Amino acid sequence: MEAVPVLGVVFIANHVCLSDGRRMWEGRGLELVKNQVTFYLLKPICACFASNIFGLRPVDYAESEKMKSVLMLPVKNESFSLSHTSQARDGPLGILGSSLSSEQQKLLNKLVTVLKARRCTEFNSTVTHLVIPDVPMPSTVKCMMAVLTGCWVLKFDWVRACLRSAVREQEEKYEIQGGPQRGRLNREQLLPKLFDGCYFYFLGSFSSHQKSDLVELVKAAGGQILVRQPKPDSDVTQMINTVAYHAESTSDQRFCTQYVIYDVSSKFKPEKIRQGKVWMAPSSWIIDCVMSFQLLVDS
Repeated sequence: MEAVPVLGVVFIANHVCLSDGRRMWEGRGLELVKNQVTFYLLKPICACFASNIFGLRPVDYAESEKMKSVLMLPVKNESFSLSHTSQARDGPLGILGSSLSSEQQKLLNKLVTVLKARRCTEFNSTVTHLVIPDVPMPSTVKCMMAVLTGCWVLKFDWVRACLRSAVREQEEKYEIQGGPQRGRLNREQLLPKLFDGCYFYFLGSFSSHQKSDLVELVKAAGGQILVRQPKPDSDVTQMINTVAYHAESTSDQRFCTQYVIYDVSSKFKPEKIRQGKVWMAPSSWIIDCVMSFQLLVDS
């Protein structure tokens, strides 16, 4: 029985299977099913302009011009806005500080008591809020892990505001813009992680950034670690047809899924490679990507 995947929806005979195995609208006819699926694909959470691991969008699977035109329509939903999507506010709080002064640490401890939150000393899965002194955000491992996992990254003014009111203040006003906000929204929209679909090989020694930290960041971002250096001229490498989700859609980097990472300060000076699916980039590129929560084009 032939199945055609459409972003988590699979057409099989006269019924539809969702990615979790449930069947919908069984026995109603395939055309009605397709119309229903189109409705769901056009809902904001489905993002009709999003692509799967092969770089294909729902419109690419459409069998008729009518269906294509429907999928290309702009979505109007006044209740949905990327800038106003927020995490549920009724869950447990895990608060972590980074680069705070001793006085700021004391105030943060006081806030933990007021909000009945969990005080974290290291980054872990319970952290929901990371507090820093102010912009710019320091490039500590704590901060970068918070960005990758979609935590709130807030200025210390949020702590002061909460202490004044004795309640949890709205975070949006105090959120660090750019990478931290993109990371949070990415998590709330259930989109793939930053390095989803990408593979990394670490070449040579590292001193500018610890290799263990880089590996931790790559894994947290959904990337995979290679134990063997990928060969750019390998037919197997070049025939890989998956794409990097977070790469710019107009960039050839979209089809690059394997990265060779090196340290510019090491004695080893590899020849820069940009060949098909394999690109070479300095370790600082990983840091820059994480801090901005973007798959940057290395210059």
